[in-house]
Amino acid sequence: MTETSTETGLDAHPEQHPTPTGDQWWRSAVVYQVYPRSFADATGDGIGDLQGVIQHLDHLEALGVDVIWLSPIYASPHDDNGYDISDYRAIDPLFGTFDDFDELLADLHRRGMKLVMDLVVNHTSDEHPWFVESASGPDSPKRDWYWWRPPRPGMVGGLPGAEPNNWGSFFSGSAWQFDQRSGEYYLHLFSRKQPDLNWENPAVRGAVYDMMNWWLDRGVDGFRMDVINLISKHPDLPDGVVPPGALYGDGYPFYGQGPRIHEFLHEMNERVFVGRTGQYLTVGEMPGVTVADAQLFTDPARAEVDMVFQFEHVGLDYGPGGKWDPREASVLDLKRSFARWQEGLARSGWNSLYWDNHDQPRVVSRFGDDGTFWRESATALATVLHLQRGTPYIYQGEELGMTNVPFEGIQDFRDIESLNHYAEAVGVKGERADVVLAALRRTSRDNARTPVQWSDAPHAGFTTGSPWIAVNPNSTRINAAAQRGDPNSVFAYYRGLIALRHSDRVVSHGTFELVLSEHPTVFAFSRTLGDRQLLVLANLSSSAAEYDVAAVPGWEGAEPVLGNLPDAAPAVDGRLAPWQAQVFARAI
Repeated sequence: MTETSTETGLDAHPEQHPTPTGDQWWRSAVVYQVYPRSFADATGDGIGDLQGVIQHLDHLEALGVDVIWLSPIYASPHDDNGYDISDYRAIDPLFGTFDDFDELLADLHRRGMKLVMDLVVNHTSDEHPWFVESASGPDSPKRDWYWWRPPRPGMVGGLPGAEPNNWGSFFSGSAWQFDQRSGEYYLHLFSRKQPDLNWENPAVRGAVYDMMNWWLDRGVDGFRMDVINLISKHPDLPDGVVPPGALYGDGYPFYGQGPRIHEFLHEMNERVFVGRTGQYLTVGEMPGVTVADAQLFTDPARAEVDMVFQFEHVGLDYGPGGKWDPREASVLDLKRSFARWQEGLARSGWNSLYWDNHDQPRVVSRFGDDGTFWRESATALATVLHLQRGTPYIYQGEELGMTNVPFEGIQDFRDIESLNHYAEAVGVKGERADVVLAALRRTSRDNARTPVQWSDAPHAGFTTGSPWIAVNPNSTRINAAAQRGDPNSVFAYYRGLIALRHSDRVVSHGTFELVLSEHPTVFAFSRTLGDRQLLVLANLSSSAAEYDVAAVPGWEGAEPVLGNLPDAAPAVDGRLAPWQAQVFARAI
């Protein structure tokens, strides 16, 4: 299916944005991310698809989630697994057809669930008709739909140092690709096959808004907006500072929260959502965003987005060299980071809460103990996340305690970011292959992209064919079939957390206060709404912990609400077993 509607769309829904009531439906909702390529394969070709999602909706309904966030299913060459889109209004045949999509949407709505689409509009694929036309020559009517620049003065295009500026790509190498035919470079903050759209051009913005309206008219319930805080670039595109040991300059100060970002997001809200009668969710993925930035983006009075994905807590285990230089993150680091965001958005705005997604390694391996205390740490980490103030997000398999993968060698990886990093680190910088592989095993995005472990059948029940990426070998032990009927499983515990959010307004609407703030391993906080209060205590370590009962006065004899150790006698008594999490309630 091709795009047939107009490219401007700038006259849609001109009414004023209504002021939110403070009781939006998504405050008590839980969102579940489906990465279709790895969720379930119904056709036997080794790649997940829409019918595979449909076949497992009972699992999602039993879990109790309210919203499905669907990673890209649009037409794509799949250089970046679908985040390089060649047609925003076509379903990629790998995933199925529009009949499959309509069936999925109708089935979700029948079950009382909503569907949120992934919106990738910082860039397109280089195979998108917009870019094909833009690249046809300097006189193309769509030339300025993307960022084209000539080589540096006096330099020959295509040679080292001739790039228009020194920015590096998120996926290694330069952020500029030379086009031999026109003698100019185009900007790509990610893969060279993902050219950045020029949001300075109102025709680009109009085409994006028109496409969003088209999907909402089709019945979807909102958008998760990929790297949306990068869409506004400083028009001069100045050089960035080159960090120690880096090959390229840091361009983030010139495209992260760029000069017109708030204008663009407010305009998007006005042209897409205002005047509609449905209930929609908008969440912006925003790498590098600060609390102060998020206060502006999520302030309801500004009408930009409902919430943002921030990256502070998932960057705490990065060393001086960044993502590929991992270190251990302390519990103190984690809880101080979460508390800073809780406090920063307490009066205006809203938090999104997540551990895992398609870009992050598995939390039970990252911040937990995926060996001796696998179940305990998976459930303890879930407790401290889901009971904060904000909307929780679950990534597929997280509700089963899926872990990182024991990749043997570079041949086992599929992720373009990981492969490019290995090639640059080993082939260009001369780093030791074993050291680079150790970092990849810990932080590669492929840890999240192995197939969902449905059963102990071959390929974990994901496919009857050969999976596009190997299944984690622990699928014979960790899988949905083994957990679904077990009241003490990770899956059952997630169900309990979700049910608590739905049934107790103190979870969805109460205030947050960190307690035991300086304890090195116990993450503890209270939630308060009216005369009801919850206390959350969790020992995030593989050793027993003691805490000062005097720091949580009046909780002796409080009602136990939820706990992750079935055989433990719950009490606020100053002691917690390894990875024990316990929730108590009282009237105040």
